Amino acid sequence: MLQSVFCRLSRIPRVRRYSAAAAIPAPSTQPDIHFNKIFINNEWHDAVSKKTFPTINPTTGEIICQVAEGDKADVEKAVKAAKDAFKLGSPWRLTDASARGLLLNRLADLIERDKAYLASLETLDNGKPYHIAYMVDLDLVIKCIRYYAGWADKYHGKTIPIDGDYFCYTRHEPVGVCGQIIPWNFPLAMQSWKLGPALATGNVVVMKLAEQTPLTALYVASLIKEAGFPPGVVNIIPGYGPSAGAAIAAHMDVDKVAFTGSTEVGHLIQQAAGKSNLKKVTLELGGKSPNIILSDADVNFAVEEAHTALFFNQGQCCCAGTRTYVQEAIYDQFVEQSVERAKRRTVGDPFDAKNEQGPQVDEEQFNKILGYISTGKKEGAKLLCGGEVAADRGYFIQPTVFGDVKDEMRIAREEIFGPVMQILKFKTLEEVIERANDTKYGLAAAVFTNDINKAHYISHGLRVGTVWINCYDIFGAQAPFGGYKASGNGRELGEDGLAAYTEVKTVTTKVLKKNS
Repeated sequence: MLQSVFCRLSRIPRVRRYSAAAAIPAPSTQPDIHFNKIFINNEWHDAVSKKTFPTINPTTGEIICQVAEGDKADVEKAVKAAKDAFKLGSPWRLTDASARGLLLNRLADLIERDKAYLASLETLDNGKPYHIAYMVDLDLVIKCIRYYAGWADKYHGKTIPIDGDYFCYTRHEPVGVCGQIIPWNFPLAMQSWKLGPALATGNVVVMKLAEQTPLTALYVASLIKEAGFPPGVVNIIPGYGPSAGAAIAAHMDVDKVAFTGSTEVGHLIQQAAGKSNLKKVTLELGGKSPNIILSDADVNFAVEEAHTALFFNQGQCCCAGTRTYVQEAIYDQFVEQSVERAKRRTVGDPFDAKNEQGPQVDEEQFNKILGYISTGKKEGAKLLCGGEVAADRGYFIQPTVFGDVKDEMRIAREEIFGPVMQILKFKTLEEVIERANDTKYGLAAAVFTNDINKAHYISHGLRVGTVWINCYDIFGAQAPFGGYKASGNGRELGEDGLAAYTEVKTVTTKVLKKNS
């Protein structure tokens, strides 16, 4: 069976065995903070306004450091730097495609060199368990950048045999200045998903970081300079969405914007693009993904996979299997075992390898999740375990499982983005397909069954961008990812992820006959 690092490490017992064998280096629980300013033209700057904001350690609720707060004025500086770097005849425009690949590979090497530091910093600023940051997130980052390094000199045009005496060909040219806005749940991974295809195809970048988790992406900025990318090719701004993010989306000199985050903000990005210069837009937004367990599935295996599908990364995944549909014949057994598994889930200090779950990213998310748990109880869902705060300080929430959930309940319709499992019962395949599609979202789904015909029947009927069969959260840089409906538009990763970063130009030449 095809496996991936993500799959192997999704079960904590396997993580422990793999960790020991791989000798994961000990984390630095207090990593030094080297960079907390704005990165423009390969230099570090204070915000034009001189403002800063605190980034918080979610494990303790304490301030890690102050970070420069970029806004519209800083976006203007960054876009100008990017435009200058993209001018015809600039060092970047004259860089061979193969050389772009070498630069990306060099960046991947530097990230690998500093892997333990970056994982420690990610755990400090984001709260995800260190062994997951090291073995999952950083592995995916390195593989993604190397994957797109390989594409740099291979994504090219064609010659076309049009009628007449003409020579016709196409060129795949970079879009230009690419605004990129990344989220807080996978800061390093989302940075690589966006930088990889943009730089491989010769674009320049202005990236806005999530205010909750700016530190690792800023450190990668220093590695971009160390790798040898020319000034202005990558510019990185920590700041808030309504100021820095909105300025990127509305900027007349930004040619394309890529955003990962909530559907609500995705609407604003699309509107700003339309009102400004009709810039190209790719959006990877929210989800309420169905995870469908058929009665012929291996229950023990499905329970463990469904547990990971929901609780991985503290439940803070856009594609999390948040609606667990279980066929009635095995519903009671599945619920009982899922509750037992959730009760065994270890929650605590994310630097301690024995813990599967760290804190939620910040106080806002913490309170939002607790609010959804309260709503679920009020609406009549059966709270089977958890539902409470899990520590005296920090933003820890107990693994929570609801049974007897109905489709019309808020917890079954809205994105909770936390460690709250909802289990629903169904009878027939046709019924579960209809119910699974009855949502504004369409990001991902999964099917667990030993009948491959049923698996493909269901997967073909689901209106989602990704379907996993007898697995969950399997990602590879080679496989495109994105959503239907309100889960976004466009695709990231794979060859499909390159299309959004290029314009196709057709060149036609009349073949003139010479008199002999």
